[in-house]
Formats: sequence, structure tokens, C-alpha cells
Amino acid sequence: MAPSALITGITGQDGSYLAELLLAKGYRVVGMTRRSSTASNERIAHLGDRIELIQGDLLDQASLVEAIRVASPIEIYNLAAQSFVPTSWNQPVLTGEFTGLGVTRLLEAVRQAAPGARFYQASSSEMFGKVRQAPQDELTPFYPRSPYGVAKAYGHFITVNYRESYGLHAVSGILFNHESPRRGLEFVTRKVTDAVARIHLGLATELRLGNLDAERDWGFAGDYVNAMWLMLQRDEPADYVVATGQAHSVRELCEVAFARVGRSYLDHVVIDQALVRPAEVDHLRGDATKARRDLGWEPAVDFRGLVEMMVDADLERLRPFAAGRAPGR
Repeated sequence: MAPSALITGITGQDGSYLAELLLAKGYRVVGMTRRSSTASNERIAHLGDRIELIQGDLLDQASLVEAIRVASPIEIYNLAAQSFVPTSWNQPVLTGEFTGLGVTRLLEAVRQAAPGARFYQASSSEMFGKVRQAPQDELTPFYPRSPYGVAKAYGHFITVNYRESYGLHAVSGILFNHESPRRGLEFVTRKVTDAVARIHLGLATELRLGNLDAERDWGFAGDYVNAMWLMLQRDEPADYVVATGQAHSVRELCEVAFARVGRSYLDHVVIDQALVRPAEVDHLRGDATKARRDLGWEPAVDFRGLVEMMVDADLERLRPFAAGRAPGR
């Protein structure tokens, strides 16, 4: 009988890549989704009936217990959250409920319904915020600079607390920014690659951005979900930073993306002060030495390869629209 894994947030970028990975390893994959009037399953549509979907909500304790009871998982991956940093200023309480307290509800459900299951919590490099040291590792103090970062820090520490208080096999992956062609259009990497494709195909003329000097450690989501799985295969639960160890600015992101289509970002990028965060996180760069040593994990896709992969995917997605608008283009 195939081992069962439960993924919250399965319809998101990471959830879809993780589902693919677990299916390839022979798992029964059960995804938990929230009830909504408009289903958003495009990232997992290609998986068809190979996965099972059940309803559950991080705001509703009873639904989590029921989801775990139905899934009977040996592994639980909590990837669900309000995950867009700018939105966390507009909806700070809701962000706290989903991204912080939601972790507590799920851990409590695990303790009640599947105390022997192994639990993965999606922590975030945004917890480091106004960084105290560079690069950041598992011992770097947190100084979050957004409601999202604060909520993630709560989720991280409550996971540690349940591990130490109740003996749950619970771990946190402190993942630095990880992107892919499945990234939401609201995130800066995808915003850039989508705009590059639109501009190149004649569907747009400019790209409006905020702070071009902010630096992030960007990796490929497909590589990072493998680290999640590796964490739960170790008999001793521990937390890990997952990162490439290299930081790049938004400016560099624009340079590489526009160069992919033979253009210069200087001709198309417009600085818009309305897009600058109230409190900026200037520089994030992770030290994944522990993950490399304990898990044998290494990222396979580098920064340039990631950006070019995303530009190529957006060009392919948008070409039919350009053809319809300008025949023969």
C-alpha cells in the first residue's frame, strides 16, 4: 500500500511541484484546498486523477482534524498561507490568522489525529527581515519587517514548540525566495518575466517597479521541494535553511530577463514609488551549509537558468494572444 502524504496549499507553486515529486516516489498524494466559489487548480490540472483533493481550512480546527483523518498521512506538508508580502500590510489580521495561527491549528490537529506523522512547516527567509548577519543561517536572529514575516516567525516557533513539548516529528524549512513559471503574477520575478514577454510580443511597452536595488537569494521551486522531502526522511527532526547562497538585485533580474529577448531593461522599466514597501528588506542571502551536509541537497538550476526558463515559459504562454492581436507577427 502506497504511503500517504497530505499537502496543504497544493494548488500553489510549491504544492504542485511537491505533488509531482511525491507521485514520482510512489506516494498517495492528498491535497487540502479551501472551499471557494472559483476553483484555482490550473497548477495541478495536469496531474488529473493522480491526486486526491479534500476540503479543509486553516481557520477551522475541525476541518483540519477531519482532513488528517481522511488522508491518514505519514507525512504532512503545510504550504498553505497568505503568502504575498505586500498584501500582508493591507490584511495584517487575516495574514496572522492563516500564516501564524493556522499553523497552530494544524499542529494541534496533527497531535490529536496523527501524532506519529512527520510534519513540515514552510518557514520563510522573510523572518530575517532587517538582517543581523550575512549570509543568514539557522542561528541568525529573526527581525521580520512585514506582517507576513512576523506571522511566519510565529509559525516557525510554534512548530519548534510542538516538537519540543509533545515530541512531534515537526520540522521547518527556512526557504529563501524560490521561483518558477508557476509563480503568481503578483511576485516580482514573474511580474518581470511576464512583462518582458508582453513587451517583446508587442502586448505592452513598459514595466513599473519599485526598489530595483533590493537583493534576494532566488532559486528554483522544483529544487526546493526536494529539500522539503529530504527533511522528513531524517530520523532526527531539525530545521534547515534552503538557499543558493547567491544574492541578486531586482535590477539584475531585469537585466537577465530583458537580455533573453535581446532588449535592455533601461528602455522599458519605470520606477513607481507607489510600489515601494513601507519597510523594505534590502538584502537576503542564505547559508544552506547544514542542508548540504545533512541532506545532501544541492540546487540544480542557477539564477540565469531560472530567469531564462521563466521568460521562455511566458513567451510560449502569450504568443497565441500576440498572434490574435497582430496576425503574422
